[in-house]
Amino acid sequence: MKKVITYGTYDLFHQGHINLLKRAKALGDWLIVGVTNDNFDRNRGKLNVCKNVLERVEAVKATGLADQIIIEDYVGQKIDDIEKYDVDIFAIGSDWEGKFDYLNEYCQVVYLPRTEGISSTQLRAEASKEVKLGMVGAGRIAPRFVSESRHVSGIRITTVCDIDEARAAEFASAHGIENVAPNYGAMLKEVDAVYIATPHLTHYALIKEALESGRHVLCETPMTLDDEEARELYTLAEERGLVLMEANKTAHCPAFNHLMSMIKSGEIGEVVDIEASLSKVWGDPTVREFDPAQAGGSLYELGSYPFLPIIKLMGTDYEELRFYSRMANGIDIFTKGEMVYKKGVGSFKLGLGVKTEGNLVISGTKGYAYVPSPWWKTDYFELRYEDQNQNKKFFYKWDGAGLRYELVEFVKCIVDGRLSSARLRRSESICMAGIMQKFRQRENMIEI
Repeated sequence: MKKVITYGTYDLFHQGHINLLKRAKALGDWLIVGVTNDNFDRNRGKLNVCKNVLERVEAVKATGLADQIIIEDYVGQKIDDIEKYDVDIFAIGSDWEGKFDYLNEYCQVVYLPRTEGISSTQLRAEASKEVKLGMVGAGRIAPRFVSESRHVSGIRITTVCDIDEARAAEFASAHGIENVAPNYGAMLKEVDAVYIATPHLTHYALIKEALESGRHVLCETPMTLDDEEARELYTLAEERGLVLMEANKTAHCPAFNHLMSMIKSGEIGEVVDIEASLSKVWGDPTVREFDPAQAGGSLYELGSYPFLPIIKLMGTDYEELRFYSRMANGIDIFTKGEMVYKKGVGSFKLGLGVKTEGNLVISGTKGYAYVPSPWWKTDYFELRYEDQNQNKKFFYKWDGAGLRYELVEFVKCIVDGRLSSARLRRSESICMAGIMQKFRQRENMIEI
């Protein structure tokens, strides 16, 4: 029996894919098709794959051409698969001419002619309307956002505005943004969506004005410091058929999402305890984060990240919430919090003037998950057990500043007509705002 193997993403499945599979099938008696998994696609820079791996596998299966379908998970797997399945021919599209000649050592390599005039890239471009994005705020995070946006297709930053128009003009010139709006209202008339990167206390009014103007919104975390405000804004977005998303980069990180899926599937048993910490030490006391009038302090500035794994795994219905804070000049330079649930406890430690180990530990009845510092930029984690021979290590790639992950999800929600993302649900975002509201009211807070 002559075995043939081929690989592809098979996104936006089209006639060109079918033709390639037919040509590969004709080369032998048994066709193995490798479909790249979602994380592998991201690692190769394919951030805009529309369909998940299960949907793409089903599309290949529906052709009836594949005798066997496998998942491609890692670099170097092609050699392993050729040897494992005793493959005779490796077949791939002619646009890869010469790239896989190294496989001639293991089997025959055949480059198949592509179908002229059709490709997934072309279809994606034709199907996707380019989203014109306006940026509000030209502060510290803004340059990173512009840089990250260039890795995401389907969106283009066209306009920037800032309370300081001169700073906005300087920023636009430095980063190749074509328009500087004289004010927020003028910018809203020119764009399809806005990215809000202004101080916390301005978020509510800016989001509301954008939604009322019919614009999608991606807002830096924390979206608001009040759960009623958050609930009102999400309701308004839904009523208007608009996407409102809180820009929590960890929530959209591939490795973090894989970790959450594994734990929810029972890999460490029932979750009983979660410990998450995050701290920074800044030498400049004049920055916004130390200004109580601008909602400075460790909980407002950093809290959204440690809240995330606790709420994702234990839910929004905690029974008790306690804060222990060290205050200085009107802000908390350190806060430890405990969220008590019916069957577990989530604790978080946050510091702007106190340094702590920034790791994440999730304890379960069968084992525990350990994510080393900086866990909020997850690229590696371990599942650990009583029998250390069962321990598992997982490695991933964290791309750039990580903002591209949230931006990809934002664009996909707009294009697909999804008003919310499962990676950070509205109820979870509202819960985070509620925690901050309780802290603002000094509810169950002890100064230390």
